[in-house]
Amino acid sequence: MQDHGSQKLFRWLIVLAAILFAGVASAQDNKLIVNTGNPDGQLGALSRRPSPGKLETETADDFILTETTVINSATIVGLIPLETPLANISNVEVEIYHVFPTDSVNPPSGNVPSRMNSPADVEIDKATRDGGPGTLRFATTLLNANFLVLNTVVNGINKKPDNVTHGEEQKSGEEVEIAVTFTTPIVLPAGHYFFRPEVRVTGGDFLYLSAPRPIVSPGTPFTGDLQAWIRNSNLSPDWLRIGTDIIAGNPPTFNMTFSLTGDTVPGAGTPGQANCHGKSISVLATQFGGLHAAAAELGFSSVDALQDGFSSFCKP
Repeated sequence: MQDHGSQKLFRWLIVLAAILFAGVASAQDNKLIVNTGNPDGQLGALSRRPSPGKLETETADDFILTETTVINSATIVGLIPLETPLANISNVEVEIYHVFPTDSVNPPSGNVPSRMNSPADVEIDKATRDGGPGTLRFATTLLNANFLVLNTVVNGINKKPDNVTHGEEQKSGEEVEIAVTFTTPIVLPAGHYFFRPEVRVTGGDFLYLSAPRPIVSPGTPFTGDLQAWIRNSNLSPDWLRIGTDIIAGNPPTFNMTFSLTGDTVPGAGTPGQANCHGKSISVLATQFGGLHAAAAELGFSSVDALQDGFSSFCKP
């Protein structure tokens, strides 16, 4: 039932479709920046937009950028209830976090076992993208009509000392991939970040699927790979390690299944410096043979949008 090998073609077709949908001139102009591989069937962790009677719940996994990078598309893989129409996936929001203690209150509250290597308290505001206001678009694909995960974390997200629940139950559902196009691409300097998607499903929930840790093929391993973390509105601003703090078993840690696609901009300016914008625009014009070409290939709707994107990037 869980034929991951046969899904590889689907995954790459979805990534390609997302790039073309964004209006990028050629898929070859973009690079797969991050790829954690395929779901391993070990875990489904709730990642849910808030709605009446439902707490917002966030699941995040990390990635590293070695140079200034423009991210214009992403994919995530998750589980929705059996026999749920894909049209019931009604919205997606993406946030990016620094690694704690940046953007965080220090010292920590003491409500969780540790905040070392967790996401920050609050997101990078200028990197948030949401289907509601149209800063992202998304398309869904059914990968497997009946996919089993051996453990889940949905409600058992508790403050210390009640954090260890060992998970809740195994669960079957529809394995779906969501291809996200950032209509306003995300520009980030080199650094270590957490990627946090949230999905709203009418009549159900989205369980974000785990991927092997350490990363295995077809994923791309990287040095410094951290584990996945989770929180809900009751725990915020703190986070718990899904493996170490909640499940506390075997496997002890998890990655989540996602990819990020875009292009690097070597030599871009440094945020906060007076020459950041001018230097970045000059580098872009040289790298892509003009600003119109740069805007098209990076997924910006116009040169003005490109200029605005890098103006935001350059603000400290």
